Amino acid sequence: MQLGIIGLGRMGGSLALQAVEKGVEVVAHSKHSHPDFATRGIHIADTYEEFARLLRTPRIIYLSLPAGQIIDQVIESLIPHLERGDVLMDGGNSFFRDSVAREEALRKKGFRLLDCGTSGGVDGARTGACFMVGGSREGFELAEPVLKKLAVDGGVLYTGSPGSGHYAKLVHNGIEFGMNHAIGEGVELLRHGEYQFDLEKVFENWSHGSVIRGWLVELMAKGLREQNFDSIPTYVEDTGEVNWLVQYAIEREIAVPIISASVMSLFASRGSGQDSNRAVALLRHGYGHHPLGKDEAIARERHTSRLSKM
Repeated sequence: MQLGIIGLGRMGGSLALQAVEKGVEVVAHSKHSHPDFATRGIHIADTYEEFARLLRTPRIIYLSLPAGQIIDQVIESLIPHLERGDVLMDGGNSFFRDSVAREEALRKKGFRLLDCGTSGGVDGARTGACFMVGGSREGFELAEPVLKKLAVDGGVLYTGSPGSGHYAKLVHNGIEFGMNHAIGEGVELLRHGEYQFDLEKVFENWSHGSVIRGWLVELMAKGLREQNFDSIPTYVEDTGEVNWLVQYAIEREIAVPIISASVMSLFASRGSGQDSNRAVALLRHGYGHHPLGKDEAIARERHTSRLSKM
């Protein structure tokens, strides 16, 4: 079993290491040098030509790249070295209508593009992820064995037509926002009510048998244990995908008051000084290694990652 990976950042690098450990041969290409990955059994190709040559056909290639024009630029550079029938998976958070347009263009050239919504954060990429995959059934069946190797049990779903995988991931991210902000408001109430609580102990308690137990509550307990909470900036950075979801909901007249409010709360977080926003920043750092505080590169991505109109 082989997998090609383009992009060895937090997610792509973690998936590559997991794959090698599970007996999958990995060929990778990255614009940054990664000699440490080579020592772990990953074949590092310096060029797209070498990358394609090291993979058997039909090639299964996972793109772990930021959303936006970089996806098209990489595909354009890669395609001359591939063969008809090869499968490309966009594992990032691309706008689902961008994915539909890309799939149609590549299908006409004889290639298969899957929009592969990927969840589980960096920890999931390293130990077992969750995949929501849209695109052709034939392309999915070719990629399914390696995806199942990299997923937790039950963590691979074929969602149907092109764009559906990234749409499912977009809805997932909206739910994630709502849950984050509910937890953040709980922190605000615990810190500023009339009682004195040890936040770490409360969230540790809630991780054992409570109705709201789950990974986000566990991550909050872990984050409170490992970080100085009062030093965390209240500025919550993001790449803007859930904004697309709210705009889409307005276009379709679908009521999403909680997800919409979570986006507004995120905007309000920037410089608010509220503990609820420190908590959201801490959660996002826990599952996605998102920055604590401002990040100019991510701020730019908010404005460049979606290409298609609503």
